[in-house]
Amino acid sequence: MNAIAQLLLKKGMDLVGKLSFDIQTIIGLLPSIIKNAYIWSGIGSYVISLFVWLVVLSRVQVSYAYPFLSLGYIIAAVIGYYYLGESLSVYKITGICVICLGVMILSRG
Repeated sequence: MNAIAQLLLKKGMDLVGKLSFDIQTIIGLLPSIIKNAYIWSGIGSYVISLFVWLVVLSRVQVSYAYPFLSLGYIIAAVIGYYYLGESLSVYKITGICVICLGVMILSRG
């Protein structure tokens, strides 16, 4: 859910435009941000993610659960490639394979 939230927020901000730390820019874009369904969906996904994470932490050790969050990078990279047109280089694919291997090793312990 966390990865989905990131992707929804990215799509929303692509539609809103570039945000800077200039107060006038923030105030000027605030109405567009508030009205953006992707941003609200991303925030909602974060809330759901938080509750799912609380359930997970109530059942397993954090040292076991936390490495599985790296699977979110895989989800974000693949969906970002197909849905947002982001690049998926050989280095990213290699990193994804290393993440998968690492999660497999950790899940056995």
